Amino acid sequence: MLPDTAAIRRKRPGLLRRGVVLQHDNATPHSANLTQQWLQRYGWEILPHPAHSPDLAPSDFHLFGPLKRHLGGMAFETEDDLISELRNWFDNLDVDFFQVGINSLLSLWQKCIDLHGDYVEK
Repeated sequence: MLPDTAAIRRKRPGLLRRGVVLQHDNATPHSANLTQQWLQRYGWEILPHPAHSPDLAPSDFHLFGPLKRHLGGMAFETEDDLISELRNWFDNLDVDFFQVGINSLLSLWQKCIDLHGDYVEK
């Protein structure tokens, strides 16, 4: 199901405009014709992402590792307990956490270019 553009306009004015750059992992929902048509309609630029390259996905190399270490050994009785702990973790991240990840991505991309698309070690 594609996003409701009216809701996007209400919640995030300006998001449906040219100049947005998106990188995704080529999962089937992301690469489906309907999704691609929607992205083209709004002029979003898609950064190519090599297949099977979690090493270049910010969520994999920067977010999930620290989150996994934080949650390691914890047990939650309810889904609400888990959600509460996740919110607590995100709320207490350093203000530059995501900026550091984005900046790190640039050097990983350069390594990928230098290696002609081969796997990039972190």
